[in-house]
Amino acid sequence: MFSKILIANRGEIACRIARTCRRLGIGTVAVYSDADARAQHVRVADEGRWIGGARPADSYLRGERIIEAALASGAQAVHPGFGFLSENADFAEAVAQAGLVFIGPSAASMRRMGSKAGAKVLMQTAGVPVVPGYTGEDQDPALLAREAERIGCPLMIKAAHGGGGKGMRVVRALDEFAAALESCQREARGAFGRDRVLLERYVERPRHIEIQIFGDHHGEVIHLNERECSAQRRYQKVIEESPSPFLTPELRTAMGTAAVQAGRAIDYANAGTVEFIVGPAGDFYFMEINTRLQVEHPVTEMVTGMDLVELQLAIAAGGRLADLVPQRPVPTRGHAIEVRLYAEDPARNFLPGSGRLEMLRLPDTSERVRIDSGAVEGDLVTVHYDPMIAKLIVHEADRGEALALLRRALAQTVVVGPKSNVEFLERLVRHPAVVEATIDTGYLDQHLDEVLPSAPALPREVLVAVTVRALLDEEAATRAAARTGSDPHSPWAAADGWRHGHPGKRLKHFLHGEALVEVSAHGHAGDYTLDIGADHLQVRGAFASADTVDCLLGERALRMTVRALPQGYLAHDGEQRFVLGQRHPFAFEARRKSGGDAVRAPMPGRIVALRVDADAEVAEGQEVVVMEAMKMELTLRAPRAGKVAEIRASVGEFVEADSVLVRLAAESGT
Repeated sequence: MFSKILIANRGEIACRIARTCRRLGIGTVAVYSDADARAQHVRVADEGRWIGGARPADSYLRGERIIEAALASGAQAVHPGFGFLSENADFAEAVAQAGLVFIGPSAASMRRMGSKAGAKVLMQTAGVPVVPGYTGEDQDPALLAREAERIGCPLMIKAAHGGGGKGMRVVRALDEFAAALESCQREARGAFGRDRVLLERYVERPRHIEIQIFGDHHGEVIHLNERECSAQRRYQKVIEESPSPFLTPELRTAMGTAAVQAGRAIDYANAGTVEFIVGPAGDFYFMEINTRLQVEHPVTEMVTGMDLVELQLAIAAGGRLADLVPQRPVPTRGHAIEVRLYAEDPARNFLPGSGRLEMLRLPDTSERVRIDSGAVEGDLVTVHYDPMIAKLIVHEADRGEALALLRRALAQTVVVGPKSNVEFLERLVRHPAVVEATIDTGYLDQHLDEVLPSAPALPREVLVAVTVRALLDEEAATRAAARTGSDPHSPWAAADGWRHGHPGKRLKHFLHGEALVEVSAHGHAGDYTLDIGADHLQVRGAFASADTVDCLLGERALRMTVRALPQGYLAHDGEQRFVLGQRHPFAFEARRKSGGDAVRAPMPGRIVALRVDADAEVAEGQEVVVMEAMKMELTLRAPRAGKVAEIRASVGEFVEADSVLVRLAAESGT
């Protein structure tokens, strides 16, 4: 085994690798950029090495700097994690040429999978089922049109050298083929530098099921069963689980056998994932091999009880699978589910977020609840990298219990700072298509409105619980302050609204979305009369712990989760969350101005395109600027109709958040 390895990655996977190495007594070296000097993966590792600027192209994608850091630190091996250079054959080859061990497959294996078209031919030759299609190099439009007619509709056009959902089009009628082909080639050329496409039959209502494989350097390849990743949005996985609720034992055996055949066909060593598309009738077809550890590998670890990073290290050091994993087939137990917590805003088309994590509360970990995270409260989510905050993984005896545990874990999760997708995840794991395991890869894109967070009506019980918590917090803070004064028993230290000659009253103002809610409270020490509109509610015996409020509301016992936030409260009724901002009853509020004269950058990023010229007339909602941030393109639109008075950005320029990019001429009469 190795005495020291360098981790050529960042975030939660780098932390994960470092912790496994620490358990095994292996030293670790973290690499970091200007943006990551104080990141968690640097703190978890034994030492850190700076490799460049904040942009990935200036640091994490600079293979030569990473290899220099490994050699300078005395590391014997490099673990690429996932993303960045993990599937870069040239980097794997350079690591080996430098006399270091690359903890992953060989460069030759990667290159065989580098082209979707070549991989498909190779798999077909090896007897692995592939979707009927065309993978030839001849890209003459007339030939492609004839092949499309032969394959039939629905048809998928895919960039041969693509990934991440780019360069893909579905054609449902042959008369749509030419336009879709041109669009797909244009996108592929811009994203990957090559416009070669392949054609294949489009499987309706498909499931995405992948098989975890491992190969050693002695010729053996095995599989560790499957993960289902059918819950996707724009080809990006949202929920991953194991075992698949769809597979029969016979189908599981057939897919496992095919995955092993695929690994043997490319002389595969170390961890990899063979991805299949599966039709409603159980017909399955090879899609690709991800030649690295997957983001969702923890669900396999939970059901097998294995540490896949440890297995990677052992294989890279020359270990034999026959000794490392002696039991075949690999047994599993229970059911595991993973969701990814991101800094993104579902209400704004999942716009990635950035900023400081002012508050981060994640569920307590146990044998049944696991958190993989590269961030803690106070850390900065930066625009330069993937905005993942954490992965939540649960494990229970069966799928129903696992879903219930996941709901409880999500209910305990709090993110304050950048927007997060936690509420979206809470709604999703309660959706019938997920609960009943009928979801396919296209469902979310077609029914996204069913799971997007909404602004539900504020239940009276939630408002009461939040008000009681606010009153109790105020009284506790006042008592604490009084203990530091000269007269801790003064009636002015009671925080109960006491006045000479008449009952005390305290006003509480809360913001629920855009709505202002006023509550008038009489009483103290847990006994209150609350006036909410025309209702007079009696609360008795109220007390609060760190996260809950208990009281009697009239004759009913009320218990609810209520957490204090930096500027308000978060309540959870067991099914959904409610965030109420707290505002001083006599706070000044400036009049809001509708519309606006400026198009501003919602986050730091690079200007990709300007869609208008100075002096142009634009309509409300018209596209004016396209910028790139957080590995995605953002379209910015005119806030109102008007004339472009000024353009303050240029294509290729990097702009900061809230920068004015386009300004409209002032409206007449203003």
